[in-house]
Amino acid sequence: MSDIITGPVLIGAVLGLGIYVLIRALTRTKRSAVSQIARIDAMRSSGSVYTPRPEDHGTGRLSGLRSGVGARVAELYLRQGWEQRSIRADLAVLERGWERFLATKVLLGVAGLVFGPLLFVIVATLGFGSSPIIPVWLALMCGAIFFFLPDLEVRRDAADKRRDLRRVIGAYLDLVAMNLAGGRGLPEALMAAAEVSDGWALRRLRNTLADARITGTSQWLALGRLGEELGVEELKDLSSSLALVADDGAKVRESLASRAETMRHREMAEIEGAAGEKSQSMLVAQLLLCAGFLVFLIFPAAMRVFQV
Repeated sequence: MSDIITGPVLIGAVLGLGIYVLIRALTRTKRSAVSQIARIDAMRSSGSVYTPRPEDHGTGRLSGLRSGVGARVAELYLRQGWEQRSIRADLAVLERGWERFLATKVLLGVAGLVFGPLLFVIVATLGFGSSPIIPVWLALMCGAIFFFLPDLEVRRDAADKRRDLRRVIGAYLDLVAMNLAGGRGLPEALMAAAEVSDGWALRRLRNTLADARITGTSQWLALGRLGEELGVEELKDLSSSLALVADDGAKVRESLASRAETMRHREMAEIEGAAGEKSQSMLVAQLLLCAGFLVFLIFPAAMRVFQV
């Protein structure tokens, strides 16, 4: 009798605690002075002008809910000091918003909390389980899995896009070296090389160089900031090397040419490594296929021997 009463009480307590934590996290609270100053300093260091964040009502209920949830969760992260630099760099590469990403995580987590008990109802209908603690564990497990699914997607897509960006940077350095050899100065060569295409990578470089020219910042320093924002080490190394040899055109050309060659060799090594991994996976698949075929051939003879 006590077990029958304890199960529903435990389920209700866990669900009630989860709902309370969710409502408490999403409830708008007064922003402290420390978090306000940190927000202004962060925007000032990035070169943007601070303006109060307008409320995004969206075009529909779902969009408004998503923007509201994202804003509240972002404020919670800011108050707690959770920077999440790696995932922010991945979002910057993909040109996705931080608040929209957080809203997706929270809404998917809530959907997982609902999906877990629903899955238990389907399984219990088939007669495979009746314990009252199972839906609680299913809800928590599905909620955690659904909550971290956007992180996996963002990291995968960002890795692919960074690979393309590094390939473009290698070609970009060759173009800059060619412009320097043609008699242009370093700032003109950097901008001219970024104007040869409208791809997203060169467009990002071109916008960064144009913003640096408007704000009066050195272009190699702006490239370094872009590399730090996107999590691309090649841009940060390029910024450091250009800052050291910016006044010597010959050294700049030699440095850019050597860096472009190094990046090409690294890209070829990565391609060869990926090809080797694929060949190994194909070899394993062939071995498993051969093992299955041998079992298929030996099984009838083995059954006859054991029957005798």
